[in-house]
Amino acid sequence: MLKIDLKKEGRHLYAPSAREVQVVDVPEFVFIMVDGVIEAGATPRTSPAFQEATSALYNLSFTLKFMSKRNPENPLDYTVMPLEGLWWSSEGEFDLNDPSGWCWTLMIRQPEHVIPAMFQTALEQSESKLRKKGEPNSALARLRLERFREGLCLQIMHVGPYAEEPRTVERMKAFAQENGYLYRGKHHEIYLGDPRQVSPEKLQTILRQPVEKSFSGGK
Repeated sequence: MLKIDLKKEGRHLYAPSAREVQVVDVPEFVFIMVDGVIEAGATPRTSPAFQEATSALYNLSFTLKFMSKRNPENPLDYTVMPLEGLWWSSEGEFDLNDPSGWCWTLMIRQPEHVIPAMFQTALEQSESKLRKKGEPNSALARLRLERFREGLCLQIMHVGPYAEEPRTVERMKAFAQENGYLYRGKHHEIYLGDPRQVSPEKLQTILRQPVEKSFSGGK
């Protein structure tokens, strides 16, 4: 049985340096996505909607993986990709220090052979299985399969607690200013560690920011 690892195939996108900001061109990929907002007074860790969406994404991603492995004509195994989040604010500039009004799109990348028909079958299987277990998840109905191209981006590995991300973001902003890049799009995080199993100081999070080259200034 053929097995693929998308993270290893795109190593430059999923194993950036923690010492310096890198410039990458992120091609178009297939994702399962879902949108939401952090509830008033909550954080991602305490938000019911965020946790339910995360559970739905992983549930469906593993259902798709097992469907792919059991395909009698062309079985294919692959590693389920990490959770990713696009973040922005409904009330002006996105501020990592203030979660009020945070909007999010959570997503998990899928292999290219995951097409809409396969997605729909897996969705129906996941919903049926959870209903039988008495654990329905309303976020499943809001999942979508979508192609997403991010293009030119800055990225760096942040090692440590999520609360310390602002200092790494400031390094990215300084790099952008010094090298003539302008921010565009949404703040992007890729979560390589599970906070339930890894101590905060060892968490690894890829911080990625779409940019465009400025015509004035920079190197």
